[in-house]
Amino acid sequence: MKIVVIGGSGLIGSKLVSRLETAGHEAVAASPNSGVNTLTGEGLAEALAGAEVVVDVANSPSFEDAAVLAFFETSSRNVLAAEAGAGVRHHVALSVVGTERLADSGYMRAKVAQETLIRASGMPYTILHSTQFFEFLGGIAHSAAAGEAIHLSTALFQPIAANDVADALAAIVVAPPTNGTIEVAGPTAFRMDALVRCYLEATGDARGVVGEADALYFGAKIDDISLMPSAGARIGATDYDTWFAGR
Repeated sequence: MKIVVIGGSGLIGSKLVSRLETAGHEAVAASPNSGVNTLTGEGLAEALAGAEVVVDVANSPSFEDAAVLAFFETSSRNVLAAEAGAGVRHHVALSVVGTERLADSGYMRAKVAQETLIRASGMPYTILHSTQFFEFLGGIAHSAAAGEAIHLSTALFQPIAANDVADALAAIVVAPPTNGTIEVAGPTAFRMDALVRCYLEATGDARGVVGEADALYFGAKIDDISLMPSAGARIGATDYDTWFAGR
């Protein structure tokens, strides 16, 4: 099966391409580095020719509100149009648990816009909602830094290893479209401030983490429900300690 991975050179995309190739599929890593630009449409038709499945795991290079919205809307429109022209039978997209609950976040609004375009396209689809990756703990800290202090929410979240996200996508890609959403999460819930504090201490980062109930997460106030998966979510196998030891 020919499967095109949009964003195939990134963290999740590269892992997914490797898994699909190991399983015997023709996996095409589509990105600007390979001559495929989803914002201009350059190279899309050529990359998608003969593809049965397209997986979109591309991310915006900017998290600024207007820029991230423009990226996901423009890229998604171009990819979906190219899929229709190529006769693609399944569109798979990676999104975030809690998108619909965080309207104050420009990034989450952009992901909602992307999902809306997918659902309205008429293309058979599956959307995978993932919780935050362990690999992004440093980025979460950076986003909340003010001098030597990092102000983070005390809300619950249930992060997951990127390898487990790639495994979930690899299974979805070869299954029939659900025309719906699947959730995947890590095995353990943590207080955000506590886990980031643990991570920074273990990596030798001396900055202090201040837990605040009202601290914003990428522009949005969160609570113990905002980032948590539903009861029916798939659960990844890798816990935090195992991930940290092998990172």
